Amino acid sequence: MDNSIYVAAGKLISIRKITWDDTDLVVAWRNNKRIRDHFIYRVEFTREIHENWLRTKVDTGEVAQFIICENSRDGRPIGSVYFRYTDKTKDEAEYGIFIGEDDAVGKGYGSETAQVAVGYAKEVLGIKRIILRVFAYNKVAIRSYEKAGFRKYSDLPAVECSDGQKSDMILMENC
Repeated sequence: MDNSIYVAAGKLISIRKITWDDTDLVVAWRNNKRIRDHFIYRVEFTREIHENWLRTKVDTGEVAQFIICENSRDGRPIGSVYFRYTDKTKDEAEYGIFIGEDDAVGKGYGSETAQVAVGYAKEVLGIKRIILRVFAYNKVAIRSYEKAGFRKYSDLPAVECSDGQKSDMILMENC
């Protein structure tokens, strides 16, 4: 495993900056029903959608996005994590994560990624406040976020998803 490509690491995972070469993986992951059902935007994810995100968000610096890699399997990519800046000072960002590989779920990778990525965001990127939205029914994710220092600060009732379904969400923050 080439450790020089990673920007931060834990015991289980390491994170590296996303590249255009990750497009096919991200598209496949985002089209996995398990993942899609935890997003507000639930339409079929295409290469064009992802490339537009890279061009207009990541390449412009509005988003800092990373690929989560499994340390025990020679750096195999297993998911993605990002910070989307919410203000021009880049003091605040919205956090997003998904574990894309089905066989990587339930191994603590999401919890460790939250801790590693939040530490990197604060120490290296200089983000002071990190916020996230999570469906209220996603208890596993909420516990993971709490382990990384996030606390609930607001309810978002009946959020409408792109497929017309409505679900309650909560807002969490890490300051």
